[in-house]
Amino acid sequence: MAGTLLSIGECMVELMQAEGGMLRKGYAGDTFNTAYYARLFLPSDWSVDYLTAVGTDVVSAEMLAFIESNGIGTAHICRNEDRIPGLYMIHLKDGERSFSYWRSASAAKLLADDPDRLRAAIEMADVLFFSGITLAILSSHAVETLLSELRRARASGKRVVFDPNIRPRLWEHMARMRAVLEAGARAANMVLPSFDDEATHFGDNTVSATIDRYRALGVEDIAVKDGANGVTVDLVGKERIHVPAAPVPVVVDTTSAGDSFNGAFLGRLAAGDSHADAAAFAVRIAAAVISHHGALIARDKLPATTAGP
Repeated sequence: MAGTLLSIGECMVELMQAEGGMLRKGYAGDTFNTAYYARLFLPSDWSVDYLTAVGTDVVSAEMLAFIESNGIGTAHICRNEDRIPGLYMIHLKDGERSFSYWRSASAAKLLADDPDRLRAAIEMADVLFFSGITLAILSSHAVETLLSELRRARASGKRVVFDPNIRPRLWEHMARMRAVLEAGARAANMVLPSFDDEATHFGDNTVSATIDRYRALGVEDIAVKDGANGVTVDLVGKERIHVPAAPVPVVVDTTSAGDSFNGAFLGRLAAGDSHADAAAFAVRIAAAVISHHGALIARDKLPATTAGP
C-alpha cells in the first residue's frame, strides 16, 4: 500500500576532504540521510517528505533544490530570514570520522516552533522518523511540542521511529540527555539504537540488555545496530534474529553507516520484506556506504534489491 514517510530533523551543509587539500560541499544530516536512503528503497508509490527549517539565503535555496532533486518533498520546510543552515566538516583518519560543527544560528532549531504546522505535517504521514539529534538541537518547549505530537501520532496508529543517535556534545547535561532520549523512545513504537552508544551512556552490557531496556519504556519494535557485530532485530510477534555485518574489504568513511541502515531497513519493511530480509539488505547497504566517501552514495554504487516491489 502507498504511504508517506516524514523525516524530522536538521539537514546541514557538509564540507568533506577532497584531493589537493580542497573541500567539497554537500548536504547531509542524520535524519536527512535516512530520508535519502529510504527514498532509494521504498516502493515507488510511497512519498518521502522532510520537515525542518532553513534560511532565506542562497545556501538554503541550494539545499532545498538538492533535497527536491533527490525525490524528497520540501513542502513542510519553513524558511526563516534571520537564520541560516548549520555547517559541519568531516575529518577522516583510517576511515573513522570526527566532526567540527558551526550550528549556533541553525534555522533547524526552530522546526517545532509552529505547533499547527507541525501537527498538519505529521497528520499527513504514515511513518515518522526522528532522532536524538533532532531533540538535542531544540529548546525544552519545542522538544515537548514535538514529542506530544509524536505520541499523538503513535496513539492514532502511525509508525513512529526513533534513532537515539547519542551525541553528548550537543547536550549541556548528561542527566537531561538521558531523560530526553528516554522520552523520545516512549513516543516511538520502533527504536533503532547503536549498541556502542547505549553501552557508553546507559550502561548496557549486552545487546539483549539494550532491547530489554527499550521494551521497559514501551517500545514495540527494536533493531540494535552493533557495527562489525551486525544487527539484532526484535519485532513484536516475530522471532528475534541476528544478522551478521556484511564484509567490507576497506573501510573508507563510516559517515552515515547507521543512517543508511535505517533508511534501507524502513524502506524494505514498507515494501513488504520480512524483518530478516529487510535487515539483511540494510546491512549490505551500510557496508557499501562505508566503502565510499561521504554520507550520500549514489544508487548505482549500492546493492540492488532482490525482494519486494
